[in-house]
Amino acid sequence: MAFHPMRAERILVGPMASDVTYGANGAFFMGSPEAGWDLIFIASDGLGWEHVSVRATNGARSRTPTWKEMCAVKDACWDAEDVVMQLHPRRSEYVNNHPHVLHLWRPTAAEIPLPDSLLVGDKSVGELAPAVTKGAADDGPHHPH
Repeated sequence: MAFHPMRAERILVGPMASDVTYGANGAFFMGSPEAGWDLIFIASDGLGWEHVSVRATNGARSRTPTWKEMCAVKDACWDAEDVVMQLHPRRSEYVNNHPHVLHLWRPTAAEIPLPDSLLVGDKSVGELAPAVTKGAADDGPHHPH
C-alpha cells in the first residue's frame, strides 16, 4: 500500500506551486481519459488521511470529474489493490469550496471495511451491456442491479 501522487506531473509555478520537498503534498496535473480534458488535483497526507481533491479542466472551462476520471486519479495516486473512498458526510459537515471538485480518501491508521462483492453483483457474470428498452432515452439511466 502506497500513496504516490507524484506519478502525475507536479505543478511547479503559480499559486499552487510545490516541489519535491513537499513529498506527497501539492498540486498535480495529468491528462484525462476523457478526450479534450485534463485533471488537476491537490494531494495531501496529513492528520491521519491520504486525500486528493480532483477537478476536470479544459482551458477556462471546468466540470465535475467522471467516474472514469476518478478511477484514473485513484490509479495514479494509489496501488491497484489499495481501497480508497468517496464520502458523503453528514449534511452539517458539508464543505464546498469549488462546485466541480470530488475527493478521494484513505485513512492511514485503519483499513476501510468493504461489503461482500456479491452485494454489488455476481462477478462470474462479468460486465453487462446497458439495458436497451423502448423509451430508454426518455426515462433516464438503466442500471443492471
